[in-house]
Amino acid sequence: VQLQASGGGLVQAGGSLRLSCAASGRLSRIDTMGWYRQAPGKQRELVAEVTNGGITNYADSVKGRFAISRDNAKNTVYLQMNSLKPEDTAVYYCNLITIFGNAFWGQGTLVTVSS
Repeated sequence: VQLQASGGGLVQAGGSLRLSCAASGRLSRIDTMGWYRQAPGKQRELVAEVTNGGITNYADSVKGRFAISRDNAKNTVYLQMNSLKPEDTAVYYCNLITIFGNAFWGQGTLVTVSS
């Protein structure tokens, strides 16, 4: 299973970015898809996740600014990030969990928000 993330980059505070992550390979049924991030010197943390049934969960720090969505036909998850802040700067990783509990990670994409 491969997860290919894209869409990171450099943006000014207040700007927007959209991350995409496409899963490919021998996939069993996907349960949850999500995004995590890891800032320098910090632990990796959940940003947002969405279940196969469309239930979403967000970190408090991004509620109201970020929106997660998925296209099940394309095995792709998206993260629309608006009103970005310098503290959102991190490497963002996509994550996939199958209904059997197997977890897979993407390679990470860097998001840098300048003040």
